[in-house]
Amino acid sequence: MNTATGFARRYHWHSAKVLDFVVEPHTGIVGEPAGQIINLVDAQAVPAQDALLTIAREHPDVTLGEIRHLKMPAHPDVRAKDVDLKRLGAVLAVTYENDLRSFADFLLTENLGPRTLQTLAMVAEVIHGTPVRFSDPARYSFALGGKDGHPFPVPLKTYDESIDVLRRSLDAAKIDGGEKLEGFRRLNKFVEGVETDLRPQVDLPALIAHEKAISPSLGGRTVTSADKRTQRPCEPRQISLFA
Repeated sequence: MNTATGFARRYHWHSAKVLDFVVEPHTGIVGEPAGQIINLVDAQAVPAQDALLTIAREHPDVTLGEIRHLKMPAHPDVRAKDVDLKRLGAVLAVTYENDLRSFADFLLTENLGPRTLQTLAMVAEVIHGTPVRFSDPARYSFALGGKDGHPFPVPLKTYDESIDVLRRSLDAAKIDGGEKLEGFRRLNKFVEGVETDLRPQVDLPALIAHEKAISPSLGGRTVTSADKRTQRPCEPRQISLFA
């Protein structure tokens, strides 16, 4: 729907011989180009169709319960009330306390910088954590920041290093039978143990100020950051949902 005109996109659909109404039933579609569209009857969309059917078959209370878990604050900045500070504090303790950090590195058999270890600890929780731990999704913005600069710009160097560690772990898992990936489960358990046994604290304004201060050294970028080649603001690249 185009919100400016109030009209929906219109297409002419040709289908002389329909064999299956939900898998490529048409032989051609004609219409004025108006950006990308979602084609749920494409042959490659079968997994998406299955996922939608699974949701449709669930009791509404189950689906609504999951949606409540994913509800984000209605403001761009991350505030203390949006985050479980004890959980975030446990991640930071494992990341920056020397003894804890050394043991966390040992679990992953990596020699990582604190910023990358912080990111991977949060990735490990997403993979191995229980649903109850996802009640404050805003906390995960402290893994790699946000493209809008909240709570801090995306640290590209950390981003690339984290992807590299995960890629190497997946490659190694083909050889060691998954032992490398098991390190992420152990890391998640370790962080949970720190959260339970100790009293981790975090000063959120100070943390955000620190992250913004080190952002240039980590290649911090937002959607409005200047292009290094032209020194001009980057053009928005997000595709509009509307014509």
